[in-house]
Formats: sequence, C-alpha cells, structure tokens
Amino acid sequence: MKRRPLMLGGVAAAAGLAGVGVAWWQASSHNYAEGPEAVPGAFLAQTFETPDGAKLALASFSGKPLLVNFWATWCPPCIEELPLLDRFYQANQSKSWQVLGLAVDQAPAVRTWLQRQPLSFPVAMAGFAGTELSKSLGNLSGGLPFTVVFGASGQLLHRRSGKVSTEDLAQWALLA
Repeated sequence: MKRRPLMLGGVAAAAGLAGVGVAWWQASSHNYAEGPEAVPGAFLAQTFETPDGAKLALASFSGKPLLVNFWATWCPPCIEELPLLDRFYQANQSKSWQVLGLAVDQAPAVRTWLQRQPLSFPVAMAGFAGTELSKSLGNLSGGLPFTVVFGASGQLLHRRSGKVSTEDLAQWALLA
C-alpha cells in the first residue's frame, strides 16, 4: 500500500516537470528579436467598436507604420504611458505614423476615462478578448500594457511588454 502514494507522487512530479518543460520550450521558441514577421492577415481584417459604438476597421490602418497599444483603465502603468503615446502620435502623425489604443476593458469605463483624459489617436474596444488577441501577437504572459509596432508593409517589427519608454518611441520613430 505504501507503493501507491509513492507512485502517484512520482507521476505528479513527472507531469509537473513536463509542464515546466513545455512552457520553457514555448517561451524559448519565440525569439522575437531575430527579425520582422508578417502580421497575421486575420489581425488586420478585424473590425472593432469604438467606445461610442462606431465601427473601426483595422484595414484602414494599412500602408503606414502603426503602433498598437493594449491597455485598460484599471491598469496603472497603462494609464501612465497613454500621455506619452499621445505625444508620440502628435509629434509623428505628419510622418505617416498611426497609433491605435485597444482597450481591454468595458466601454463605459473607457468613455469615462477618455472624457477626463482625451487622446488624439483612435481608441477601440478589444474587450476582455483583447488578452487573447495580444497573446496571438506575442504577449506570452497576457499582461498589460502591451505594445506592438507594425511597419508600413504590415510586418510586425517590435513587441513591448510593460510600459514603453521615451527611448523605445524614439527608436521606433526612425522606422517611418
């Protein structure tokens, strides 16, 4: 009878190690610094609603560099970086740069926040499904904020988990 608990413990330990191994393999097989990747066509084919209910087709952003920021009103680092992203957009809009905020949130909360802190760039509602969408773009942890940069030809050039910095934005601005 003492063998059974020992055997079950061994099986559980092996399963745990296998899970850790799979997670490590998945994380290590996503080396995003090696070069540009094509944007999944399904991403740019999507249409979202704005906080006011209007439709916003991602296809309308094709042909120009695009920074997409996943954020939420309940995320302090997200709220801290939005003014920086707004200044980036205002400074680089004339250089063909586009910025889109995809809110992983509910429309009423986003509308209220935007009334207090208007942004110059468009905001659309990804809802809580935005976490999975950000994961499909390389956000392995699903955390916020998460930013991706697409080149004018639709290639995914950069990913950034966590707050963007002035240095990140300065480097990305050189892409246009």
